[in-house]
Amino acid sequence: MRLRNRIVAAVSSAVLAAAVLAGCSTDAATSDTAGTAAAVVDASTVDGTQSAAAVLAANTAAHTAPAVDSAGAVAITLTGSSATAADTAAGTAAGTSAGTSAGTSAVVVDGGTVTIGAAGTYRISGELTDGQIVVDAPDATVTLILDGASITSSGTAAIAATEADQLVVVLADGSVNTLADTASYAEDADVNAALFSAGDLTVIGTGSLTVTGNGNDAIASKDGLLIESGTITVRAKDDGVRGKDHVVIAGGTITVTAGGDGVKADNEEDADAGYVAVSGGTLTVTAGGDGVDAATDVVVTGGTISVTSGGGHTAQVAADASAKGLKSGVITVLEGGTATVDAADDGVHSDGAIHLAGARVSVASGDDGVHAEGAQIVDGGTVEVTASVEGLEAAVFVLNSGSVHVVASDDGVNGAGGTSSGDVSGGNAADGGAGGGGFAGGPGAGGATGADISAGGGTGAGAGAGREPGGGSEASGDYSVTVNGGTLVIDAEGDGLDSNGTAAITGGTVVVNGPERDGNGALDVDGSFTVSGGTLLAAGSAGMVVTPDTGSAQGWLSATLDDAVEAGTTLRIADADGTVVATYVTSKSVRNVVFSSAAITAGASYTVHIGGTAGDDAGDSPEGTSGSTSGSTPGDASGGTSGGTLGDASGSSGTGGLIDPADAADSIGSAVAVATVTAGEAPAGGGFGRR
Repeated sequence: MRLRNRIVAAVSSAVLAAAVLAGCSTDAATSDTAGTAAAVVDASTVDGTQSAAAVLAANTAAHTAPAVDSAGAVAITLTGSSATAADTAAGTAAGTSAGTSAGTSAVVVDGGTVTIGAAGTYRISGELTDGQIVVDAPDATVTLILDGASITSSGTAAIAATEADQLVVVLADGSVNTLADTASYAEDADVNAALFSAGDLTVIGTGSLTVTGNGNDAIASKDGLLIESGTITVRAKDDGVRGKDHVVIAGGTITVTAGGDGVKADNEEDADAGYVAVSGGTLTVTAGGDGVDAATDVVVTGGTISVTSGGGHTAQVAADASAKGLKSGVITVLEGGTATVDAADDGVHSDGAIHLAGARVSVASGDDGVHAEGAQIVDGGTVEVTASVEGLEAAVFVLNSGSVHVVASDDGVNGAGGTSSGDVSGGNAADGGAGGGGFAGGPGAGGATGADISAGGGTGAGAGAGREPGGGSEASGDYSVTVNGGTLVIDAEGDGLDSNGTAAITGGTVVVNGPERDGNGALDVDGSFTVSGGTLLAAGSAGMVVTPDTGSAQGWLSATLDDAVEAGTTLRIADADGTVVATYVTSKSVRNVVFSSAAITAGASYTVHIGGTAGDDAGDSPEGTSGSTSGSTPGDASGGTSGGTLGDASGSSGTGGLIDPADAADSIGSAVAVATVTAGEAPAGGGFGRR
């Protein structure tokens, strides 16, 4: 959708270069007509690292509010079915018109219609039960001070600036003002909102304004719309607050209830227009359609935004409807402030890219929590997806810093979209084939089971890379998931961390509380999966176990237990000397654990223990364990210490259940060993162990 080029900021991920994040568009993507944006944005060309300032600088600048001199304002008094106007500067009054200093007619009253025909400031008070204020002042700036004004129109808009460069609406201190329009407009009506301006529209002041759009929209500008202050309540049959070129909210308290979209900038023709920017104030939106909808960009640098769209995340929307929370056609940048979204559709959505760069974002979604067709970059702030089908989805996902927590009924983080490349031919899983032709086989002759580990690298019984059932595997595509820093906690019922291409962890902390069902895995990566830094703990079912590449620079281990341990169980991973390198409290049933940190050395032996309390030092009796270290069912008292409640989660829950070693300060104590593994070797048999 963009015609301008944008410079790619440096990101410590080679996958960004592969994704060609070179700008909002290329010259080849332009249309035949200069100044007309392409109908569909090429997501791969949108630079997801752009700052709010860079995005706004590339757009046409928003208009600004002029200084208001109320001392010489012309007073217009509404008197029910008509009005009177006085030229206060000249000290004259008229029932039908008010003179300007040049002696021309600035205000004409014709029954219930008050027409303002010249630049200037006008103070409006009183009630107009069936009429309207018309501004017909070409190329002029007209300021209306609403000071206890109530205007209702049965046939059209309450206030309509049909000709003006800018209409400025000032809400006088302490004033209460209301506008309401007709119940219906002609389909081709140019004026179609209760408060309408053909030019730029600005709302300022500290009073209150209630606008009811009975027939269509409530507040609309065919150019730009700026709200700087005031208490504004909007109810609309269709869109609540709409500006064509831009909607800028810098302050005020705005409450929108709309049958259509809540806040909308809909210029789809100009590449540098059609954006929504919020830098301050409080915006609360309840919308039947999208909460905030920008043809190009959504930029949030401050303020508080609360959006409910389509009835919220538990509601259903029609297949041809859109009920997203925050939606952009090119890029969404959330750099400051707070955004809380409850959406029947995607919570935060962009047809291009999303940059989460410092805002506090909380999302409950009936579909994807945060979805970008191109890149999704997290460079700070907090992201909390409390409910979703898929939590975070993008062709390129990069976490550099910040705190991210995802709850998903399907995949937690999904690198998907764009164009797949390549073909994967099937191999013989039972022979350790690297192909993806079908379900990986069980153990071959002499194959190990349970907690034992076989050699990695795609060799050995059942260590094939098979993913898909039946006669073919999904090819690895141009998608990626990269974690360079920050914290990522995933609670997923489907695949936890999933990439249809590659994945890399170079720093930060990743904790995946993965699925309990064997048809999904805590980790699912179709291409290369490397770990060179940071901490990874992924726990879940054992039916589709995926591990990092054997050539990863940082050590890792994967342990599959004979039997699942229940939620609330404390797991400890200790080296051969008995030093605990990881303590984790499960939040659901777990049978496989993958762990990587700087404390893991490839080729070394590690033992997984269960029981005890996170943070205890020693001496507890084993909790819910058997006397055997071979992986007997936890809680079975046969052959060993009597079983009790599985795992005690009363200690610190840490990061997604992973306890920082500095905080744990514990040892194995009397916890029971259930698996011994060799770092860098993948499980064999019984699942989809990849390497």
